Parts: sequence; structure tokens; C-alpha cells
Amino acid sequence: MYKLRQVWLTAIANFRRWKRNPQIVLTFALAFVLCFLLSDKVVVFAKEHHTVLQTAEPFIWTFGDAGSVLSVSLLLLLLFADMPNLGNEVPLFLVRMDRTVWMLGQMVYLVLATLFLMCFLLGSTCILSSAMAYPANQWSNTAAILGYSDIGSQIAVPAFVKVLELSFPYTCMLHIFGLMLGYSLLMAGLILFLNLGRKNAGMIGGIVFSGFGFLFNPEVIAGLLHIPGERMQLANIAFGWISPLNHATYHMHNFGYDNLPKLWESYLFFAVGTAVLFGLSLRRVKKINFRFTGTEKR
Repeated sequence: MYKLRQVWLTAIANFRRWKRNPQIVLTFALAFVLCFLLSDKVVVFAKEHHTVLQTAEPFIWTFGDAGSVLSVSLLLLLLFADMPNLGNEVPLFLVRMDRTVWMLGQMVYLVLATLFLMCFLLGSTCILSSAMAYPANQWSNTAAILGYSDIGSQIAVPAFVKVLELSFPYTCMLHIFGLMLGYSLLMAGLILFLNLGRKNAGMIGGIVFSGFGFLFNPEVIAGLLHIPGERMQLANIAFGWISPLNHATYHMHNFGYDNLPKLWESYLFFAVGTAVLFGLSLRRVKKINFRFTGTEKR
């Protein structure tokens, strides 16, 4: 219990840095702006057609697309760029606890901070559309119009028919939230692990990780490699399994009639990947010689 308390105190110490921290303020300000820009198309469309929205739909249409999930990864780069934080309190922590306990505290912070950011994104999309939304767990007329016509593609809203036919709004919302959380935790674990090896390596690794997801998007690959239409289905399946970003995209999953990953397989993919990165971080931290400002000889 004493070590669990030390882990919790380490995580709390990281959260205390949020007070009046420009980096944190900028992250959440950009997150709100991102939600506004991405969900505004749906809200404006509903207003113009005099229809209403289900409460979860703005979040679903906003973050059910790979491009939107990729945008969230840029927020993670800003939020976790300096992890693990080596503030003035860290030397005291390392004297009073072993490195494994301290690193577990960093991981708890990563998980909670990522969860808080995802909840903020969800809450922001709900608030932005609250004036014209209803809470009942059924799709709105707006969703039907977007899903069963080409209007959704014209305004770049990912309203897919199979999403409407095979799920309910809150179930769909929870899955999108879970997939985004898994993708974000995997990226956060990568940033932490690389930063333990070299300063700013996590930032570079995060950019490469995001770029990998972008390049392995089936539409991007088809344009670059000029894949013919009859082979696009095979490309969708292959890149659906390879790319973490496609694992985080709700409609890129098996709903009973294709060979794409199932939802539980994507959750397992993110869980195993995050656990491996956290395990490697625990191993690496034992070999690091920490250097703190003011302690080096001149």
C-alpha cells in the first residue's frame, strides 16, 4: 500500500504542473478549437435542413474518421513532449522511492491525462451541439440524410451506412472513444519510451508514428501507388491490420462481412502495444543517469 501511495503521489505531482502552465492551456485550447472546426460542419448542416442531432452524433461524425484521429495525435505531442518531467521535485522522489515506483507514477499520469483529454474532446463536441441535440439512443434524421445520400461525402462527414445499421449512437460513441484512447495511449507510451533514451526523441518518434498512420491510409496508398479499384479491397484489409491509425478508425473494422480487424482485436492490439512500451520504459529507466539543472559541475 505504501508503494501504491508513492505511485499516486508521483502522478499527482505531474498534474500539479498543469496550474497556469502555458503548454497545458494551449493543448486544451487547441482541442476545443479542433472540436469546433470539425463538428461545425454537422451542426451547420442540421441547422440548414431544420433537423436535430443525437447528443453523441457530433463526436461520432467528428472522430469516426482517420484524419480527425490523426489530428488528436498532434495534441498528444504537445501534451507529453517533455515526459518524463524532470522538475525540481524529482531528485527528492528518487531518493525516497526506487525508480520503478517513480516510473509507474509517470505511467499512471499518462493514462489519466490521456483519459482526461479524451473526455474533454467528447464533452466539447456535446456542448457545441447541445442547443439542437436530444439524448435518446436512436439515430437522428440528420444522420440518416448524411448516411444514405452523398451529402455526407460532399461535406467530408464520415457518416457510413454500416455504422447506422449495425449500432446505436451511445454504443458507437463508446467504441470510438475506446479506440481513440487506445491509439493515444500507444502513442503516449512511445513518446515516454523514446524520451527516456534521448531528449526530444519522443517528439520525433511521435511525428514518425503519426506519419506512418497517414501513409498507410488506404486512400493515400491508392493515390501514391495507383492501385486499381479491383485491388482496393485487398489494400483496405492489409492496411487495416498493419496501421495503428486504421485500428483506431471505427469504420475500418469487421462488422460481419469482411476480413478487417474486429473491435476486440484492435483493443487487444493497443493493450499489448502499450503494455510492451511501458515494460520497456520500466527496464530502460533503471539504466539512466539522470542529470538535473544546477547539479552539473562547471
